[in-house]
Amino acid sequence: MSEPIVEQEKKYNILKNAAGDLMILIRARMNDAQNPRMVYNGGKHALLYRNEGNVIVLDFIHPSIRQELNNASQILIVEAYDGSIVREYTSDIRHLKELPIPEDIILN
Repeated sequence: MSEPIVEQEKKYNILKNAAGDLMILIRARMNDAQNPRMVYNGGKHALLYRNEGNVIVLDFIHPSIRQELNNASQILIVEAYDGSIVREYTSDIRHLKELPIPEDIILN
């Protein structure tokens, strides 16, 4: 099995939908998400495992949303391209003490 492609997402939004659920808006990727899951440690960064071959580093989570994200067990992911929604899916959030961020990723 090959190493997953790790991408750093610097431009994304974490919002609340009308039901009060957290959702993350990211740019759409070419392939579908399969068994997505997010890992978060309560700090500045989170990892979204879209599928076995693709990991997205969500860089610098705003301090005002960190506690809510840390308390959440699921999050809605919305992928958009050119202002249109391409796909949406729900991801469980696994809370860890430390994130397994690759050493070659420069974080803000």
